[in-house]
Amino acid sequence: MDWMDPISVLFLFVLILAFLWERSNSWKSSSQKLPPRPWTLPLIGSLHLMDPKRPYRTMFKLSKRYGPVFSIQLGFQKMVILAGYKTVKEALVNQADAFADRPMVPVFEDFDHGHGIIFSNGENWKVMRRFAISTLRDYGMGKKTIEDKIVEECHFLIQKFESFEGKPFETTTVMNAAVANIIVMILLGKRFEYEDPTILRLLNLVNENARLAGSPSVMMYNIFPALGFLSGGRKTVLKNRDELYAFLQATFIEHLKELDVNDQRSFIDAFLTQQQEEKNKSLSNGFFHNENLKIVVANLFGAGMETTSTTLRWGLLLMMKYPEIQKKVKEEITKVIGSAEPRIEHRAKLPFTDAVIHEVQRFANIVPTNVPHATTADVTLGDYFIPKETYILPLLYSVLYDESEWEKPFKFYPEHFLDSEGKFVKRDAFLPFSAGRRACAGETLARMELFLFFTSLLQRFTFQPAPGMSKEDLDLTPAVGFTTPPIAFRICALPHS
Repeated sequence: MDWMDPISVLFLFVLILAFLWERSNSWKSSSQKLPPRPWTLPLIGSLHLMDPKRPYRTMFKLSKRYGPVFSIQLGFQKMVILAGYKTVKEALVNQADAFADRPMVPVFEDFDHGHGIIFSNGENWKVMRRFAISTLRDYGMGKKTIEDKIVEECHFLIQKFESFEGKPFETTTVMNAAVANIIVMILLGKRFEYEDPTILRLLNLVNENARLAGSPSVMMYNIFPALGFLSGGRKTVLKNRDELYAFLQATFIEHLKELDVNDQRSFIDAFLTQQQEEKNKSLSNGFFHNENLKIVVANLFGAGMETTSTTLRWGLLLMMKYPEIQKKVKEEITKVIGSAEPRIEHRAKLPFTDAVIHEVQRFANIVPTNVPHATTADVTLGDYFIPKETYILPLLYSVLYDESEWEKPFKFYPEHFLDSEGKFVKRDAFLPFSAGRRACAGETLARMELFLFFTSLLQRFTFQPAPGMSKEDLDLTPAVGFTTPPIAFRICALPHS
């Protein structure tokens, strides 16, 4: 072998890095009982065992062999996997404080630099999350004011669906734009037309980054950060980040020009008002600076659009796949609401429809690995010792498909949420928004959007596959990404006379 060959030099460099990493990063508590783990290879750890496109499936299988608390090593990264509802609840709810941090994940560190809400820790996270939740409530989250905005947006979405006149179309862009408008109205105080090039570009940036964040290219960068220069996915993520932040920065400047602290019109106005108060008090170590503003808005925009839109698209696909379930939903809506506008107050009177929406969330399982956590202190979980600052993956896939909690976990089965009399029942293991300190801050808003958008569309349209396709042809394999949308599909929305 020619050791002057660049590839050989690179390999030797990585090998040395691996050795140093192992020396500095080994768990020191050898006297404690540590979680079991699969056999590891030098340098790559257990990477050879993983499905690179859908690693959560490999982790779920490994939990059957190693139990609900086990560890794996992927390259340089050690992590503990928590599997099954009882274990995930014990960690995130019963021992919430001990599992409340985020680990350092290279691609998210590149993106957020420890600011914002989703990947920040400590006091910054507490202040930003508290401000975000209280301000979202001020601007209507969970109240009639935001319900009215969602109902209004449903009308625009229905008009858009009608414009296709029953011909097949792809749902991604229009569903993204409709859902995005709700969070945009809160953040910026305005809505965009569905064809507006600005919103289309922003949606594309967010979607592409969500896809790339779960891609094999970025996964390899997270495992071997020293090789980041080889990751095309990372380069695209950072380019998209810069474009998104440039838009947000320009938006703040516009808001600053028109800011009236006594007449705040949006989330950004509320943040800028707090920023001025910090400046007036001469707080040099405050949290309401432009970096936090930029990243909090990006966090809320991305999380508030991508997950809800993806869930609704799964809902439409599943209604085409199971027309008998679609028919029952439509019959219930017709019987209870008729041609009136669907409102949140109708939810209690639509148990089957509500069960179908919950089952779409469970079955679609759109954040299968969850957002990773980290331990804030040494902790014991079950029989095992887990050191402070350990990377934790509470596997939502294993919760929503837990065979001890769900009668038919791998089937689309709305009866999971119905009792023998057809009444809606809550299920403890229904955790699509995660749980504990890091549960989704916008859960209330998302639940309202899912119900109103889904019910409004099913009230007005019958959904069928494109001509030449049968329900058997519809593919329920999730696409690859940090979130798992359905593979792109075309749909026919047939209006009711």
